[in-house]
Order: sequence, then structure tokens, then C-alpha cells
Amino acid sequence: MQDYQAPADLLKDRIILVTGAGDGIGRCAAKTYAAHGATVILLGRTISKLESVYDEIEAAGHPKPAIVPMNLEGAAVKDYEEMAMTIEEQFGQVDGILHNAGLLGQRTPIELYDPEVWDQVMRVNVTAPFLLTRALIPAMRKSSDASIVFVSSSVGRKARAHWGAYSVSKFALEGLSQLLADELDDERHNVRANSLNPGATRTNMRAHAYPAENPDSNPTPEDIMPMFLYLMGQDSHGVTGQQFDAR
Repeated sequence: MQDYQAPADLLKDRIILVTGAGDGIGRCAAKTYAAHGATVILLGRTISKLESVYDEIEAAGHPKPAIVPMNLEGAAVKDYEEMAMTIEEQFGQVDGILHNAGLLGQRTPIELYDPEVWDQVMRVNVTAPFLLTRALIPAMRKSSDASIVFVSSSVGRKARAHWGAYSVSKFALEGLSQLLADELDDERHNVRANSLNPGATRTNMRAHAYPAENPDSNPTPEDIMPMFLYLMGQDSHGVTGQQFDAR
């Protein structure tokens, strides 16, 4: 599926929320989904970055996106519930969520890991996807074909030393993805959940994790979009509870 060729109208009339939409993979995915016909809800904490993505999508003539500013580290349960109500009132339903936002945290042994950083990483990488999905499940049930995609990592499938809270948080996301796939697999089969490991990609997070690495040796976010499209579109209808690699 890494060579998947998406139809130009794959996501026409679909409402898709992308977290961490201001940078890196999230920014690229938001623009790619819009280019294939989706109305994209851009969620992130830096309004200027979201506005930049918004302007690029609008300038390209794609469906008008929406902006939802939210700091996932500090958001409370009521913030997610109010956001979900607003989205449902404005759009009627949600056809997809890309859980892309995440924090790297520290690259250090557990015995030296800062507990406050641990809590911060787990809040953004695990608790936020849980609360966001929980709030939006009613709106996703209104869709005939809804998809939840969790951006995972190789260290969320096999732990490696010094990856700390990031690794553990990605393991948790894998579990949440499988749990949701099982819970939402009813007679309608209309809501699916899968995880997607993007692999080494030319992003700011990758540069922070591997400062000595030549970033040009890695593919760009654009290079890995086929799997992001496949999992969000109707061609993956019925595919749920699985782990995928973007390349």
C-alpha cells in the first residue's frame, strides 16, 4: 500500500480533523487531504502556523478549512466536549481523525528522566488523543465511513533505550487504537481505527531526536502520504485494528 495511488476525489465531502496541523507531517497531511477534496479541521496550539496552512489550502482552491486552536497539554475535558459540540453543530459529522500531534520529550535513561516532562509527554501523546476521540465518537458514528488514524513510531512497537515517555506513549496509542477498533466494530462497520508508523521522515522532531543525522537522507512528509490517504479514504473501508508502516 506504500505505492497506493489515491483518486483525485478520494476524500470529497469528508470532514477530517488533523491534530498538530501546523508543522511537519500534520501540515502536509492537512494539505494533502484538502487536495483530495476533504474539508480539513486544523487543530494546533500556534494560531499563526494554522493560519498559514489555512491560507495555502484556500489559495489552492480546495475546500475551505477550519481552525481549532488548542493546547493539548493544558486542555480540560470540557474543552474537548465543547469543541466536539461546535464541530458537530457546524459540520454535522466527522469522517476522520488523524492523531498526529506529539511531543518527543527527553532522550535519556529512565533513572534520569524528569517526572514533569514525563507527565507532559503522556498528556499530549496519550491523554489528548483519548479525550479527543472520546468527545468525537458520536459525530463519527454519524458518518457512513469514518477512520481514526494514530501516528505511531517504531519505538512504540519495540522499545529502545533512552526513548523514555515517547516510546511508552506510542505503545499506549497502539493499545488505544486496537481497543477502539474492537469497541467500534459493530454491525455497521462504519468506524475503524488503525496505527501508522511514518518511519524516519524529514521533520523538526526527527532533527531533534537525531541531531547528527543528515536530514536530506530521509524522505519528506510528502513522500509518505500514500498510506495516510489510503487509511483515511474509503479504499480502506473495513480495515481496522491493524498496524501499518508508511514505507
